[in-house]
Amino acid sequence: MIFTRWSARLPGTQRRAAARSDRAAPRPASGPPSAAAPSAGPAAPDDTPAAPTGATTGSVPAARAEHADPAPARDLTPEALPPTVDALSVHGILGSIPALVAVVYGPEHRLAYVNGAYAHVFGPRPAGHTAREALPELDELGLLPLMDQVLRSGRPRTVKSRKVPAGPGGDRSRDAYYTFTCTPIEVAASGPAPDPEVACIAPHKGVLVFGAEVTDQIESAERLRASEARQREAAVTLQRSLLPQELEQPDDLRVAATYQPGGTDAAVGGDWYDVITLGAGRTALVIGDVMGRGVRAAAVMGQLRTAVRAYARLDLPPHEVIQLLDGLAAEIDASQIATCVYAVHDPNEGRLVYSSAGHLPILVRNPDGTVRRAAEPTGPPLGTGGWLHTSGSVPLVPGSSAVLYTDGLVERRDKDIDDGVEALERAFAGAAGAPDIVCDRLLRSLGITAAHDDDVAILVVQNPERTGHDAELFHNAALELHGGTEAAPRARAFASGVLASWRFSPELHDLGVLAASELVANSLQHGTPPMRLRLRRTDRRLIVEVTDGDDHLPRRRRAEPADEAGRGISIVATIASSWGSRRTPGGGKAVWCEFALPHGQAHGPAAG
Repeated sequence: MIFTRWSARLPGTQRRAAARSDRAAPRPASGPPSAAAPSAGPAAPDDTPAAPTGATTGSVPAARAEHADPAPARDLTPEALPPTVDALSVHGILGSIPALVAVVYGPEHRLAYVNGAYAHVFGPRPAGHTAREALPELDELGLLPLMDQVLRSGRPRTVKSRKVPAGPGGDRSRDAYYTFTCTPIEVAASGPAPDPEVACIAPHKGVLVFGAEVTDQIESAERLRASEARQREAAVTLQRSLLPQELEQPDDLRVAATYQPGGTDAAVGGDWYDVITLGAGRTALVIGDVMGRGVRAAAVMGQLRTAVRAYARLDLPPHEVIQLLDGLAAEIDASQIATCVYAVHDPNEGRLVYSSAGHLPILVRNPDGTVRRAAEPTGPPLGTGGWLHTSGSVPLVPGSSAVLYTDGLVERRDKDIDDGVEALERAFAGAAGAPDIVCDRLLRSLGITAAHDDDVAILVVQNPERTGHDAELFHNAALELHGGTEAAPRARAFASGVLASWRFSPELHDLGVLAASELVANSLQHGTPPMRLRLRRTDRRLIVEVTDGDDHLPRRRRAEPADEAGRGISIVATIASSWGSRRTPGGGKAVWCEFALPHGQAHGPAAG
């Protein structure tokens, strides 16, 4: 900063100087202006110099002499003039500011000055000593190398938020944080030191260390981070509480899932998954994603997941479940976009029947290691309305696996999403092991870490190929029924022989034969051909199922004492662990019941 005095060469400067001389010249004690002596003439008789007139100066217009004298308050003596910056004391300024100030000089950074604020924090410091000796706190804060750089480069350097721990020496009752700026200066010769703290008496290059306290800002930032961490933890807890706490484990499949929240903020996403056992050995697999982040997305996700479980209990085809979910999503929040895929596995068919609402394709790995996409059919996301969803299917034979996932696993800002799906295909082809191990390997292969910016949900399904003793616990037997009076006796004889060969206890054998007889009788009375009786055992249950060509679903009702019919379904519901019915894709229906196997029979030997 350069301060320049008024120069006579500046425009108007001579005029202002003449005006100042006009005001400063003494005036006569009395008499009218016409009695004034000419400025060029001799002095007045009383030896008092006459005031010059405007006619003889030639610098200021004569009109100025006609103005009234300026007010006495405007006549400032040199003592009354305000001080200029040059007159201010740098020592006084640095000593009065609340920031920490230290001045060092020379290559060893010898101490020239510390202000009162510095001494208040760290205690008094002896002048003339090196900074390593006199200012050990700067060494602890890592500022000495920085001061060397400043001295060599002649450029200021700043370090932010250095912690000054509480301790002895000055007023350090609690931890504090300071931002230090080191600025190059030149400490000029000052003669005798005006203050004992000033020790430099010869010109040297030096460094001014300026420390501004930022404790309040740091503590506020830490409180904010802690608050955000608590909010994120609450949001993640909410998200996880809306997901299944423990996956249902079907008899015929092995399943595992994982959820990885994205980013470090509190706004978790709306990814979800579910596994729902439908009865008769069938299993529903669901995965979905509500676009957006935050509690609202998680709340919509929870409502959709609950609705899927309710619709699944109706045992509807996948496309009908998606159709119902589409209408519900529009009612919940039309502004929220959600995708979902709903698939059903039937062990008797060895296929996945699925329907997708704008979701990424299911990947299936065959027993030979090849991976294929179940890409069709795919409709628009949920909530759009006006679309008639359809179902597709993909083989899931013993020895094969499938993975359902959300876009956070494969989508990247700098790559096309198809590239991500291809990378997942390669990773899935080489990911061996149990389903939970496959989940972890897919996360690692796709580079998903805690810092990933999007939520990720993965559901891995395996249809294991059973051999040896394990294979003896899974059996199927079926009988085609052509109607007529001989159908019921044939069904009872067939069920009795099969259950006996599977070495069930007499009680379970009799219950199974009774259930098969009642279901066949109900189908003969109310159904139409073709009819089929199917018996299936797993390691945990016995399943009896009858299919026919009529799509009218039976319901349980109370039979009056005089009724000759209407007791079959009530008998089945009473003796079985569970029962149900559903429409089949061919236009007929299936009615089934299950019996839970005792522990010994569930794992004991069975004959083929």
